[in-house]
Amino acid sequence: MKKLSALLLCLGLVPSLILAQTPQKRKLQPNDVYKIKTVSDPRVSPDGNWISYTLTSVDSSKNKRSSDVWMISWDGQQNVQLTNSPDGESQAKWSPDNKYISFVSSRNSTTGSQIWLLDRRGGEGKQLTNLKNGDLEEYAWSPDGKKIALVIQTQPDTIKHKTPKPFATDRFLFKKDIEGYLEKRPTHIFLLDIATKKLDTLTKGNYDETSIAWSPDGTQIAFISNRTADPDRNENTDVFVVDAKPNSTIKQLTTWTGRDFAPTWSPDSKQIAYLQTTSSEDYIMYDQAILAVINKDGGQPTLLSKSLDRPVNSPRWTKDGKAINVLVVDDRQRYVAEYSLSGQFKRITTDNAIYTSLEQHPNGSLFSLVTNSQRPAEIYALENAVPRRLTNHHEEFFKNIELASVEGFSSKGKDGVTVSNILYRPSGIDTKKKLPTIFFIHGGPVAQDEYSFDLSRQMLAAAGYAVVAVNYRGSNGRGLDYCKVISADWGNKEVIDILSAVDYTVKNGIADPEKLGIGGWSYGGILTNYAIASDTRFKAAASGAGVAMVSSMYGVDQYILQYEHELGAPWKNFQKYIQLSYPFLKADKIKTPTQFMVGESDHNVPAVGSEQMYQAFKSIGIPTELIVYPNQFHGITVPSYQVDRFERYIKWFDKYLK
Repeated sequence: MKKLSALLLCLGLVPSLILAQTPQKRKLQPNDVYKIKTVSDPRVSPDGNWISYTLTSVDSSKNKRSSDVWMISWDGQQNVQLTNSPDGESQAKWSPDNKYISFVSSRNSTTGSQIWLLDRRGGEGKQLTNLKNGDLEEYAWSPDGKKIALVIQTQPDTIKHKTPKPFATDRFLFKKDIEGYLEKRPTHIFLLDIATKKLDTLTKGNYDETSIAWSPDGTQIAFISNRTADPDRNENTDVFVVDAKPNSTIKQLTTWTGRDFAPTWSPDSKQIAYLQTTSSEDYIMYDQAILAVINKDGGQPTLLSKSLDRPVNSPRWTKDGKAINVLVVDDRQRYVAEYSLSGQFKRITTDNAIYTSLEQHPNGSLFSLVTNSQRPAEIYALENAVPRRLTNHHEEFFKNIELASVEGFSSKGKDGVTVSNILYRPSGIDTKKKLPTIFFIHGGPVAQDEYSFDLSRQMLAAAGYAVVAVNYRGSNGRGLDYCKVISADWGNKEVIDILSAVDYTVKNGIADPEKLGIGGWSYGGILTNYAIASDTRFKAAASGAGVAMVSSMYGVDQYILQYEHELGAPWKNFQKYIQLSYPFLKADKIKTPTQFMVGESDHNVPAVGSEQMYQAFKSIGIPTELIVYPNQFHGITVPSYQVDRFERYIKWFDKYLK
């Protein structure tokens, strides 16, 4: 047999036996949406032996996602699925005595989501709450395990009627994506006694309270709230504390007119770390969070990361209470760092992986969700700054998938500003060959493309395209000035930056200049519209959830504060609105065939933005199509629609770029 195999190989023939031993990897396909899972919300058991988490997978027969609770041992040797119901479970948390895992589910309930208890020693989950007059938003165990703090949003009056009442409002901000038209439904904190099932009210009034955090000694609860005269007219939030018993007086700790949020207690219950925006203005878009610490009784906060000029998040105290760990958003990276209480900074992780969450183990180690350019997020332990993988839900699928290579590059536009970009090169193609290239633009705009797993760009690369992600001005990770420079000047510097990346890839033999495409979702869709109205080199475009006629959007979407803060009222500054509407008002100058996509129920960037551009293209005679996804909000969540979107992207770009 060995001699025969050798002979066949010499003749250029491969026996089937050898082929069977070396299976060929394949490219990603749109239908792979049904196979990729999501790991989220890791939580450590009080004894430190287990990490609970949520695993979300797709049920293709029901065309929906379902989340189940799993746990992995700290040594990574044992992995156990704890729940398996069609209703799904979320917000899994450990009881302080280590005996139970609680979770939120709507299983067997006609009253919405409830808290359930699952005995770790075995048995079925048992329903703990029976809330009938509100929606459960979040919850947290008291340190002694005798009570649970609940955040509940009251139900609207219309839900009590078979025929809903007409929506009537006098609110300044009256609509929001997913929530729809906004009624006055305050969100308050309640205390549930585990033994008696008695539910006590902790906060009242026409305010919302969120982000609850128990003090380690169990005496107080910290939370955030906007208690200004009209919360609809600003984005202020402050940190408050209240004693963990009914009829207690609420104490306001912070007074920053911007946002104070994400409170977390020091181990000795004497201080609270939190995040504060750099801006004190009413509307906060172009901003980055600063790590702050304040005494539990109030006073002047200490701003630890003010000089860093990078956003931080997920503050977590060290076990000894002498320092605070954070995640830092840097240029195409997200890493773990530590601040001492005196403000001394120390970077902990130095790899190219992206750390997306941060929690502390009882032994003082950290653990995190970690992703890289070749794999979605898994749970990793971080011991002495060395990452150790715990879960492994993606390796089996991806071991047979040939992914694009990912590399960073910098470009410089006509005004001399350096822009950080990421290039996805399709596998199996000569790197010296010029390729049809798609510039796929991120939304936000205050976000960034980083070295994490990106299914959209990998999918387009698998179809044979070089794909470029551009961190245009307005992105975070490059400092506050880089972020806020686009305020009230949309579609200007961002387009310069996108075109600088185009020029770089063409000059360096990456992109075929005759086969350039562009696309994106949300602000990426908006910038797609701006780009094709500024440059005729793009031969195809895919604009998702975008807008082009800014002058028509006041009062239509959820960004009323941004319009008034950045642009002023239309009746006072209409020329600015007209200036920013140039993709629509100069639509007859556009040459790029463009498909427009949007969710039917999107209140973030409503369908009218895509419909207007589609109608203009049809009137002018530019090749176009409009795809509206039924009952979808700003994010497309139905799996079959996600598959459809990828298929339509590829078909559209193939038509004009190949």
